[in-house]
Formats: sequence, C-alpha cells, structure tokens
Amino acid sequence: MIEAHSLTKRYGERTAVEDLSFTVRPGTVTGFLGPNGAGKSTTMRMLLGLDAPTSGRAVVNGKSYAAHRAPLHEVGAMLEARTVHTGRSAYNHLRVLAATHGISTDRIEEVIDLVGLRAVARKRIGSFSLGMGQRLGIACALLGDPATVMLDEPVNGLDPEGILWIRHLLKGLAAEGRTVLVSSHLMSEMALTAEHLIVIGRGRLIADTSVAEFTARAAGEVVRVRTGEAEKLRGLLTGAGGSVTAQEGGVLSVTGLSSERIGRIAADHGVALAELTPQQASLEEAFMELTRNALEFQAPAAQLVGTGGEGGTE
Repeated sequence: MIEAHSLTKRYGERTAVEDLSFTVRPGTVTGFLGPNGAGKSTTMRMLLGLDAPTSGRAVVNGKSYAAHRAPLHEVGAMLEARTVHTGRSAYNHLRVLAATHGISTDRIEEVIDLVGLRAVARKRIGSFSLGMGQRLGIACALLGDPATVMLDEPVNGLDPEGILWIRHLLKGLAAEGRTVLVSSHLMSEMALTAEHLIVIGRGRLIADTSVAEFTARAAGEVVRVRTGEAEKLRGLLTGAGGSVTAQEGGVLSVTGLSSERIGRIAADHGVALAELTPQQASLEEAFMELTRNALEFQAPAAQLVGTGGEGGTE
C-alpha cells in the first residue's frame, strides 16, 4: 500500500506539490493523472525517497522507502527507463541489479521472458528502441517480485501489441493482490486499464475516485435521441428547458433533461423514438473538463483547433 500524507514540495518560491494526501490500495490498478507540470513525477520521486518533501511524509508498505532493508522486494519502480548504462546488455544490467539483493539468475531469466526481451537480452542497451527500453525498465521494476509497483508512463514507445501486453500485465499484478500505481497521458488506455484514479493539478488533489465516478462528475447527462420527427421534438425539448443540438439522420443531442423526462415528453406528444441513449463523458473528456483550470501551460484556443494529442512526461 502507498500512502501520501500532506506531501508538499517547494523549489524556492515555486510549489510543485502542495498538501497532497492519498492512499493507493492493493488489488487495484490506480491511474495517476494530471496535466503536464501537475507534479506527478515530483510526487512519485517523493514516494521513492528520491526527493525529500518540504513537509509531509510518504509511506510504502508501512515504511518510508529508505527504511526498507530490501527495497526491490517491496517496491518496483520505473520513473525513467533510459537511465541505464547503454554499454551493457539487458541481461547484465539486470544481473547487476539482482546482485544488490541476492536475486537468483532464474528470476532474471523469468523477467526477461515476462517482458518479451529474450531475443535481445544479450544485446547492448544502447541499440534498443524506445519500446525495448520501456520493457527493460519494467523488467527492472519486477525483478524483486515486489508487492508494490510504480510505473511512470510505461506505454511510451510501445506498439499496439505492447500496449495490450502491459494492460494485461498491470491487471494481472493487481489481481495477485499487489499495489499498482501507473501514470499515463493516454486517457483511452487508462480507461481500459485503471479502476481507480488519483488526479492532481498544480500539485493539488483534484479527484480520488473510481473511473466511473470520475467520468460521471465531469458533465451533466447527455442523451442521444433519434426520431423521424426531429424538428417537432426539438421544439418540445427546448420548451421544456433542454439544450438541443440537431445532427444528421434525425439525431438530437440533449442536455439538461434526463432520458426519462425526454421519453415522457415524446410519448405525451405522440413522437415515436427510434433511439433514446444516455451517454457518459469519456475519460479524456472528463479529464479535460475537470483539469481545465489546473493547466500550467495552455495554448490559445485558436492554436488547439485541429491538433492531435501530445505525449510525454512532466
């Protein structure tokens, strides 16, 4: 279990993390989300004892990271997969780590197979692609068979097969009763992988909740309605206080009225409905809505039109 108690980190006059408290429990994949500059990486570094908090404390499995006598058996972490000796082979890199904790060569072989690096295990890390480097970082995190796993942007550089692989891996680790904390900018992947979310912005907690509850919070109910009498129904729903947007094919997108209310209005006025579907915001839409005021860097709206998503780390 991971516990953050009133964590605060200041760098001079700048506050990166402020009074942040949360608990990551075993048996669940917990997504750690926030805009660029939100303080995610700083928080993870404090959890691992790499940065000392200005105030507050971080506890992993009942102790600070530094207090564990064999930390690789307690916490497996990947914060930056490329911070390795590029002249070593993947096998030798793992062998050096294993030697610090008396981990057997059998375990090295196990994690090499687990992350799919068997074919390149004896090659120099400097020749690895970004995706292969990510797999090696995950192998290092899992080397000590830890009860707690923390991964920062683990899907960076992975192809679709690799993303599917890590999704199943994370869920499998949680199913074994381990504590799993993972940060990512890929909202679509978090929606498929995580069950619980911790969301921060400008170093402060925005949400600590399930994925379903988070998306439900983002916006009022949107109802998709399809009918052969779209114009008539649009007038009725607008008159009842709804906000209605007409689309092609007799489809209306309605906010401000529940699906039950819409159905009653249609029935009372003899309007036949071909579809009446409540729609929930996607995780990406919910994230953008609830972190809108927590962006440290924000392009003017005109620059955002037509642009795609941008991956990366803080």
